[in-house]
Amino acid sequence: MEIKSLLDANNAAIVMRQHLKPVEGDHAVVFPPTFAEIGYNIDEFKDVDDRVAKNVCLMDSVGSQANRMEPIFKNDRYAELVPRITITVKKNDGTAETVDILDAGHRIADAVVRFSDLSQKIEEAFQEVKKGNAVPLAKLSPTSLVFGCWDSRSTGVKLPRIVRSTIRALDVNKLTRSATYVAAADFRDAGVLDEQDIQELETASEKKPAKASEVGLANALANKNPGGVLLDENSELLREGVLSLSALRRLTGDNSDEATASLRAYILGLALVAFTAPQDTFLRMGCELTPDPETSATWEVVRNDGTRTDFTVTHDDALAFALEAARDFGVGESLTATFDPAAAKKALKDAKDKKDKKKATRKGK
Repeated sequence: MEIKSLLDANNAAIVMRQHLKPVEGDHAVVFPPTFAEIGYNIDEFKDVDDRVAKNVCLMDSVGSQANRMEPIFKNDRYAELVPRITITVKKNDGTAETVDILDAGHRIADAVVRFSDLSQKIEEAFQEVKKGNAVPLAKLSPTSLVFGCWDSRSTGVKLPRIVRSTIRALDVNKLTRSATYVAAADFRDAGVLDEQDIQELETASEKKPAKASEVGLANALANKNPGGVLLDENSELLREGVLSLSALRRLTGDNSDEATASLRAYILGLALVAFTAPQDTFLRMGCELTPDPETSATWEVVRNDGTRTDFTVTHDDALAFALEAARDFGVGESLTATFDPAAAKKALKDAKDKKDKKKATRKGK
């Protein structure tokens, strides 16, 4: 199947499934991400038969996967595909920090970009999206169309992810770990700890550690903390990705069939480049995952009627298509901008005033 034919109205999505394996090999312990209050995100299922996973552990979320894929466009190999927008954030001490939009969590809708001297241009681009013209936004930040964004604080425009991917582990065994830190010296008689510090050490616990422990001046204990998950012979590590052709076809250009076709081909090219690029194996400490060489990834084109067709595309083929589509579309110019603290302060004040007004209204009732 030719890449351009993917834009056919009868195609719903490209679906990819890839089995992964820890670098340690079989029966390894790997470390999922931890989340506030819940620790590991593990969903347990009861009373299931042997064909269904008894639990599912999130190893890498949709957002994390997007944040791993998007920065590849900073690579010199892909420099011709996208414009580069960088924002300078000046600090009170006279130094400055430069933020690349490809590293900004909310992309073109991120506060660091929205509160810059590009704000008017961005506002106009989102307003054009409301009118059905995504070309100006694609000229500014095409990856915001590929990976989605939500201009929640201004126009309300919400663009769905065309590319989404997750990594999950099935049938894992949750572990815990404990640790003991022993201070290199006894600082009680070294003129460091006062009487209050010493008393605090005597009543300290894991939930209420002494300040001296927090700064490494006393022994510290950690019991029953998350210790990773053990993968056994029943476990699976699976990366699942979807390139939504249906979402892609929602993008239109300035009431012109030609502009729409050019826009869709350009975004398809970028999506395929991101979708087919080899991923960094390092997710986090204790979680390095490679493709399983014994199980080939499956790629399918799913049509609107549910029928599936095997599909193969190499990263080089995707890049060649993307380069041609980018030249046809006309990549937007790279821009540099400066963060505007006054605009950010005004937005913060407005948000506080709105919150106070709501409180006052509730009390009035």
